[in-house]
Amino acid sequence: MKYRISRRDALKLAAGMAAGVVGCTSTTNNTQRNQTNNLTKKFSDSWDQTHDRIWVGGEYWANPMEDWRVVDGGVECVSTGGNRSIHSLTHQLVAHKPFVISVNIKRLQTSSKDGGAGIRVGVKSDINEYRSNCFVQQGLDAGIINNQLSLGDKKTNLSQQVNAQNVSLVLRGEPRDGVFALTLDAYLSENGQHIGQLSDLFSVDKVLGNTCIVSNFSLPSDNPDDFMVSNNGSAKTDGTRYRFSQWMIEGDAFNDVPEQKFGPILWAMYTLTNSRSDEGYIMKLSALTGPLGKKDNQHVELQIKQSGKWVSLATAQLDPDAWTATFRIANWNEKVATPYRLVYREKRRDGSEVPDIFTGTIQAQPVGRKLRMAALTCQNDYAFPYEPVANNVTKLKPDLILFSGDQIYENHGGFGVIRFPAEPAILNYLRKFYQFGWAFREPMRHAPTICLPDDHDVLQGNLWGEGGAKMSDEAKKLGRSDMLGGYIEPIRVLNVIHKTNTAHLPDPVDPTPSDRGLNVYYTEMVYGNISFAILADRQWKSGPDRLNIVVGETGQDEDPLYINPDFDREDLQLLGKRQEAFLEQWGNDWRDHTLKAVISQTVFAGISTHQPLPDRYLKYDFDSSGWPATARNRAIKIMRQSKALHICGDTHLATLSQYGVDKQRDSNWAFCTPAIAAGWPRWWRPDDLPLPHTNRPSHGLSQTGEYLDSFGNKIYVYAAGNPEVEKSANRYIRAHEKGSGFGFITFDTEDRTYTMEAFRFLVDATDNNPNNQFPGWPLTIHQDENIGINKVT
Repeated sequence: MKYRISRRDALKLAAGMAAGVVGCTSTTNNTQRNQTNNLTKKFSDSWDQTHDRIWVGGEYWANPMEDWRVVDGGVECVSTGGNRSIHSLTHQLVAHKPFVISVNIKRLQTSSKDGGAGIRVGVKSDINEYRSNCFVQQGLDAGIINNQLSLGDKKTNLSQQVNAQNVSLVLRGEPRDGVFALTLDAYLSENGQHIGQLSDLFSVDKVLGNTCIVSNFSLPSDNPDDFMVSNNGSAKTDGTRYRFSQWMIEGDAFNDVPEQKFGPILWAMYTLTNSRSDEGYIMKLSALTGPLGKKDNQHVELQIKQSGKWVSLATAQLDPDAWTATFRIANWNEKVATPYRLVYREKRRDGSEVPDIFTGTIQAQPVGRKLRMAALTCQNDYAFPYEPVANNVTKLKPDLILFSGDQIYENHGGFGVIRFPAEPAILNYLRKFYQFGWAFREPMRHAPTICLPDDHDVLQGNLWGEGGAKMSDEAKKLGRSDMLGGYIEPIRVLNVIHKTNTAHLPDPVDPTPSDRGLNVYYTEMVYGNISFAILADRQWKSGPDRLNIVVGETGQDEDPLYINPDFDREDLQLLGKRQEAFLEQWGNDWRDHTLKAVISQTVFAGISTHQPLPDRYLKYDFDSSGWPATARNRAIKIMRQSKALHICGDTHLATLSQYGVDKQRDSNWAFCTPAIAAGWPRWWRPDDLPLPHTNRPSHGLSQTGEYLDSFGNKIYVYAAGNPEVEKSANRYIRAHEKGSGFGFITFDTEDRTYTMEAFRFLVDATDNNPNNQFPGWPLTIHQDENIGINKVT
């Protein structure tokens, strides 16, 4: 083959490319989206009234969250790493008008290098959107470094050594013709003594955008190796630690957008299910907050609107690891849409309380009409905040939303992965996970949501869970988390990951933890005359190391047509015995519904031939649930009796297929939805090898028909949304090129049909343009086609 790169090497390359794109500042004066209201009065931080804690407040985003603390009325960076920052969320510089920014800084710890501290302006991503701007690690810096005042490229010595004294920095911007005149002054905070000044002219584009405070602005951020972290979870660096307080902004150049505040209640997810018991319909809801302090309020209140008044329904305690408050309300009235609000009363140091309110709607169960479901997967943050997809989902107003996994990737937000010890590892995970809610909280607040963790959610490149077993220490020696069975994270971290994703799901069918106390979540949700079996198709899956398989290498020299019997064994697991027993029982239980669907992480077939380039053939993808083949066939035989559509994601390649076990097309259809933002690209190009096929669908599209995958599984591929090779530096165009988008399924319980749609990333899904979807979609199938009584040709 022309390309000889490992998947791990390519992942590193892709991560580097993503970082390069994010780090680029736009050279055009993109207008900030929210600039309708100018700032009319000074805005100051409230840290002097905030109890000591990790989360710095809803008006800010901290990079990375785990490296900052509110301490005694200010914020302190606990890391000596470079480019640690806190961004203002509710105010950005958007106009060529006057402004003032001031902050007090204090050096807490001096190391071999002083990376400086101060104010950064002009922070912009390629789309100049306030959330995406938060992850850009460059801009125009104004601060103190090595006892010098620094403004852009200019420096001047301070009139005296400041050492550990509090210094007040004041940055003033005055509009001139086509430029800003910036002046930076430094004062000793204790007595107001002026100790330095710098002035310079800058283009307007260099100044507009996000503003933030930065610790070690001259040092690069570190991305610690997965396994090389210090005892406190931070990378070993040699910068300086700083404290910031009394951050103030004012001036007409700033916008004022309080709705951009993110927290204390970050977002909520809920489900509604028919328990078919004396508990009636059960509503479960999880509210998520940032990590709070011991003196903070530890409870969230749920209220609903009745007869025009808000009525308190319940109060739930926040989990001190996952920072979720979970409500379970039995005998819910499923017949009416019910407005709800979550109330968190933030305690202040002066004894006062400030309420934070998050509102939404518990929708009425769909009755007498079709149920419409948005199905999403895989959000790599090079395309954060995924506005084209999030906005389309909001406009379509689905009755149900599915996120089938990979809500995060290890590279989310930069600053590396912390794997141990558990406490900093949890914070590292939560900070990444918060980007998911930040992007999709609007559609989730008004629709029931199913959310499943997958391999990248547990911070692994691949996952063969082995029932919760610990991954071998060999992984640490090899520096890989993507080739051996088991989990690499501590159980405490894994349970936080499961809780943040699934605590709001219907109660597990059997809540008994798996090995080492790992929580389980497989369950059934009955809603809208449909029963959904929700599975964890990797938690019990056997690892390839059981067969001495080296992922990405084993079998590469084989003929594409050869089915290797050594890569299967009767005792290997896919779903595991517990989930197989549940699926068997569920398939025979037809109480109070007429359609079924199976929800899991990935497709039960190896539907990819080339990755990560269109001419690099990879025969075996053991990450797919086409392996192990015997366990795959056993799962499909059980699932077949349910007549269920299988809905899944993970592969970064939209496919529409039908499983075969004893013969082609004798079992369930599967819709593997497009990735929200595809990272590692895959192609299905069997005709190019060529692999033999029969019975190409009547639409005549290439790369479709009946095939055997590399594991010998029978598979009928009706459609595949193959990507292009990415070319654009713009995050949204890049995602579109890579085959990103989302799925949509309409369940017709009267006609007993499923209609599946696959929308591209950069489209308006509401304008009925046939080019909005990948070739081969939409398609409608009947329930009976999931047992091989086929109408589609």
